[in-house]
Amino acid sequence: MVIKPEVDTLLAKVDSKYTLCIVSARRARQINDMIHGVRDQAILSMAPSEIASLTSTKPLTLALEEIANGDVSYERVSESFK
Repeated sequence: MVIKPEVDTLLAKVDSKYTLCIVSARRARQINDMIHGVRDQAILSMAPSEIASLTSTKPLTLALEEIANGDVSYERVSESFK
């Protein structure tokens, strides 16, 4: 089984594997809420090129792809993430 995007690519975008885990999990939850909450409205507001660029329908895979593309950022606060 090949993991895409590759872990090395993902780790280059964040400062540690723990950060990668937290950021990707939080983004996957956001995607999951969007899919279940406002699926039709979100898809209607997306450009056709954005829809075609999605290679998966699983929230975690989408989150990892966004991190690899640099579409997701994070801010480290004193003891947590924002």
